[in-house]
Amino acid sequence: MASKGIRDRVAIIGMGCTQFGEHWDKGVDDLVIDSSQEALASANLKLDDIDAFWLGTMGSGISGLTLSRPLKIDYKPVTRLENMCATGSEAFRNACYAVASGAYDTVMAVGVEKLKDSGFSGLTGAAPPNDGTAAGLTAPAMFSLLAPAYAKKYGVDDAEMKDVLTRIAWKNHKNGALNPRAQFRKEVSKETICNSPLIAGPLGIFDCSGVSDGSAAAIIVRAEDVPKYTDKALWVKALSFVAGPAAGPIDPDYDYTSFTEVVRSAADAYQQAGIEDPRAELAMAEVHDCFTPTELVLMEDLGFAERGFAWKEVLAGTYDLDGELAVNPDGGLKSFGHPIGASGLRMLFECWLQLRQEAPPERQIKSVTEGGRKLGLTHNLGGAPGECVSFVSVVGSEPSA
Repeated sequence: MASKGIRDRVAIIGMGCTQFGEHWDKGVDDLVIDSSQEALASANLKLDDIDAFWLGTMGSGISGLTLSRPLKIDYKPVTRLENMCATGSEAFRNACYAVASGAYDTVMAVGVEKLKDSGFSGLTGAAPPNDGTAAGLTAPAMFSLLAPAYAKKYGVDDAEMKDVLTRIAWKNHKNGALNPRAQFRKEVSKETICNSPLIAGPLGIFDCSGVSDGSAAAIIVRAEDVPKYTDKALWVKALSFVAGPAAGPIDPDYDYTSFTEVVRSAADAYQQAGIEDPRAELAMAEVHDCFTPTELVLMEDLGFAERGFAWKEVLAGTYDLDGELAVNPDGGLKSFGHPIGASGLRMLFECWLQLRQEAPPERQIKSVTEGGRKLGLTHNLGGAPGECVSFVSVVGSEPSA
């Protein structure tokens, strides 16, 4: 790929994140105000100090007025964008490049979604006009195809695959139970997960991420300006975003055991960040676990396991909070929730807490405090297997030497 990257040229100096969940008492305005004010307070800045804004939302507002109205922004640029489930990440990416280009000194990226007011249930949704060839499948149905395809290719029997998917859900709910901002803050037994009502194919209720409201925000500045604000910034090492040709569903060779878009964006991000062995070099990863088999496949696409072995790593606890590489330590989409426009920035918020060693002691990752690892990864995808966009970022607690 041709990306040159902006390694260590910009950094995050402030972040905010609301609790995710069913906010029946709050609207979009309330949520963006809450996350933005927390981000400003953490950077010790005022709204007037921000030069430009990027807002990510899929369906909770149109135009920059969605942000400028509640914040009472004083005639400054606000760009509203959408890229399916990677919308929040796209807001962050564009904000970072604007600062790196020299166009602005200090910017804010905000993601928000109020799904509970939209009627969206996760099972139904209005598709945009198309040529009539798109499959009429729900999101759970599309992603359910990953599980039997993976099992068949790598010789995993049905009972073992059920155990693997169950353990992924169990891990993420266990992590979310420790997180006061998560939508679902209760551990769920493996027996309950395994016996939950089926939604699509082998996927039960607990294999699917939640439908949520929430907002998250980040403030970004150029590297040379960081000392003015903090000695604990989060340095942007890599930003990679790719859109695939969406040929999977009509390609006879596509076997539903990988997201080519993720493989490509991960390779690009690792090149930008100078990472050779992500499993050994990363302290943590926040990945797009919209459904449990998605997380399984992503472990291989992101280079955290060899092909055909991720299921064994899951069962061995490799990706647990106290495992070799903590994956979704905040609970992930599965437990933290998935307000679409906010999810990408929420993932960065967990990196912000963990790499700065500000997570509560009971969930602070030991690979940071004891192992000395300083890098975190976030990953979003939007779309479906074989036809999606993918974003990978790498951030670190220190600039490169």
